Amino acid sequence: MTAPGRHLLIDGYNVIHHWPHLKKELREGGEVARARLVNAVQVIHDVEKIRVTIVFDGKGDDIEIERPSGDLSFSVIYSPKGMSADGVIEQLVGVSEHPENVQVATRDNLERETVEALGASSLSPQDLADWVSRCETRLALELRRRKARADRAWRRRE
Repeated sequence: MTAPGRHLLIDGYNVIHHWPHLKKELREGGEVARARLVNAVQVIHDVEKIRVTIVFDGKGDDIEIERPSGDLSFSVIYSPKGMSADGVIEQLVGVSEHPENVQVATRDNLERETVEALGASSLSPQDLADWVSRCETRLALELRRRKARADRAWRRRE
């Protein structure tokens, strides 16, 4: 279940180019860098319970949508050729019923200005990395708490 209305849109290649470890991966092949970005931001979706969409420039004739986890609220979109990821992101913000609940992760100043003019907010790739880190910490703490509860329950049964 996701939080109603909250939506994080990520300009995929823009973030990859600003995360040094992913930029390095990109030199060896886009597929690995894309997969690592998807894996990294999955924790935001899982911990924050918000809709997450990563948008990449595509090459096909039509828009392509993948759901890596099978969850409808976590998507990877590839723009059709002739349209940039920026264009897809701007359209998604433009059709949103509540653009004030949309955040766009990008370092592209023109895109940031456009989505903010449409009512969304923006965050930098570094802000996104920090958010991932906070969510990983929260998840680790929750797992430790659950393990401790399970251990206590197990000891009581002995």
